[in-house]
Amino acid sequence: MEPTESPPDYYFSDKETAYDRFCDLSEPATYQTLFPVLYMLIFILGLFGNGAVIFTVWRTQGKRRVALVYIGNLAFADLTFVSFLPLWVVYTSLGFHWPFGWFLCKISSYVVFFNMYASVFLLTSMTCDRYIAIVHPLSSLQVRTRSCMYASLAAVWTLSGFLALPFLVFQKTWHSKINNHTACALNFRLAGSSEHLQGLWSAGISLSFSVLSFLLPFLVMMVCYGLIVCTLFRHFNIRRKMHQRKRRLFKIIIALVVVFATCLIPFHALGSAIAFSNLDLFPITCAFLRFLQLAYPYATCLVYANSCLNPFLYAFLDLNFRSQCLRLLHLKKSRQIPTKVPRELNQH
Repeated sequence: MEPTESPPDYYFSDKETAYDRFCDLSEPATYQTLFPVLYMLIFILGLFGNGAVIFTVWRTQGKRRVALVYIGNLAFADLTFVSFLPLWVVYTSLGFHWPFGWFLCKISSYVVFFNMYASVFLLTSMTCDRYIAIVHPLSSLQVRTRSCMYASLAAVWTLSGFLALPFLVFQKTWHSKINNHTACALNFRLAGSSEHLQGLWSAGISLSFSVLSFLLPFLVMMVCYGLIVCTLFRHFNIRRKMHQRKRRLFKIIIALVVVFATCLIPFHALGSAIAFSNLDLFPITCAFLRFLQLAYPYATCLVYANSCLNPFLYAFLDLNFRSQCLRLLHLKKSRQIPTKVPRELNQH
């Protein structure tokens, strides 16, 4: 069986179906120029944004807060993620032709998913840390210790590396006789010769990835942020002079949740749809395949964009951290006093 002409992303295997022979799955000509430009823009913004965060965390080692260490690790994960984007820029611009060999195909794909897991788990850890600091400020002194922080970071990186292993094992290159291109995508033939078994593996990895790297972390974040909002609402009702700060904090929390969901929901929704189709839970039509072909690159681009937005959302929206960033980058005089934030938020 020959591979499909141009698999749009990682969830697409090398299996050709009967639909490939009579469905119009050609991509718009603009895709080969539009998405490489967008990927390069994300690469540049992510490189400088995450680099600035890492530099700030490194220069402020003596007075770091717990959240600052999480922010530094998040920036490192996102920086590693975007560092491999130029490879996929070339791959996309060449019409899904991979010229870099099987080793870089495997390693770059593994790094992408490894850091996708790590980024989401770090965001969830930051949310839990913020929840403990704001909702349980007294007991947080016993929980938010340096040893607990390093233990949670070790767990995040170890778990992320383990969960991303299937993408290292099944990612491979193959030569397509259809268009004389070398593709780099998941190949589940290693799971067995049965197409049904290959479909089960594909669906299992896809659904587990969506559940573990989005659904469960998102639910944890929603619960924590909901409790944080309730706590802040009660606090500001007592201190009515701080309505303006309440509105600002609510806007920040809403922005964090909305951007996270906007960037990841389309990608995981389409990945789950592909998984369900591999399980034969609904019939595959040309319209469905055409929709996937057109929508998946945009969904992937949103996931990539999340890595360059994180520095702004999780670092620069923290007023104290932003002031430190500007001073270290010599964009703000050191004698200027940072804008004060509520004590509860400053502890996170």
